[in-house]
Amino acid sequence: MSGTPWTLRRADAADAAAIAECAVEAFRHYIPRLGLTPLPMTKDYGAAIASAQVWVATRQAQTVAALVLDTTDEGFLIDVIAVRPRHQGTGVGRALLELAEHEALRQGHDSIYLFTNEKMTENRALYERIGYVEYKRLVLAQRTRVFLRKPLK
Repeated sequence: MSGTPWTLRRADAADAAAIAECAVEAFRHYIPRLGLTPLPMTKDYGAAIASAQVWVATRQAQTVAALVLDTTDEGFLIDVIAVRPRHQGTGVGRALLELAEHEALRQGHDSIYLFTNEKMTENRALYERIGYVEYKRLVLAQRTRVFLRKPLK
């Protein structure tokens, strides 16, 4: 296979259902560990497409990964990154993270941040390997959210 096996593009309203399905597939395996449903599985992606910056990676007309970016009081946020299990390890997640960093810089931000559940240890390890540093924890009713930030050049 020559070239990149997927195409990255901005999502539109017609992508909402496929993004939701992708997020359910990507996060479902965390339910037993967390004892609750991960938030990306219940997000209204139609609303996200209307109000945030949503991207999809498609391959042969199927959504294989999705990225939700937003701007908050804390800066430029990776709100959701979801890769269907059979496409994990292909580089599509890394491509979306690089896209997020590029967009943060393009939109005038000098850092990018995200948060994840403290029990999603493999996600935290991946983010730390690529330059994200924990800066805050927020204890909520049933979950502890770990915030990580990466400075951008």
